[in-house]
Amino acid sequence: MAILIALLSGLIFGVGLMVSGMSNPAKVLGFLDIAGRWDPSLAFVMVGAIVVASLAFFVARRRKRSLLGVAVQLPASTTITPRLVLGSATFGVGWGLAGFCPGPALVALGAGYPKAIGFVAAMVAGMLIFELVERTKSGMQRA
Repeated sequence: MAILIALLSGLIFGVGLMVSGMSNPAKVLGFLDIAGRWDPSLAFVMVGAIVVASLAFFVARRRKRSLLGVAVQLPASTTITPRLVLGSATFGVGWGLAGFCPGPALVALGAGYPKAIGFVAAMVAGMLIFELVERTKSGMQRA
């Protein structure tokens, strides 16, 4: 049942991205172009998402199990580290250059945007490289 709910949630998220236009890189780049023809619509989508997520986290913090009976897992650390800042900056630069972030890129790939193919391929390659580096580092620390 949890897998079906996760699938349904992902589909609703994807439809929301399509309806709001956030899977279109031109829309995202229009938001980031504050010196040109700025499009503020992404700000409204972000504010709406922050409100919904804040309410969900507020409820989740007070629960041990989800409505489906699965254990609630929230981040244990709230420390801002250099690694977190660097990762966030890298994410932001990639988002600004391509107009995609992971969720909308997958939606755009499914919708047939040709630009999404290259982005998703690069994203998967980056994930694989990160995993390889992390495994190599953890192997060196054990030695």
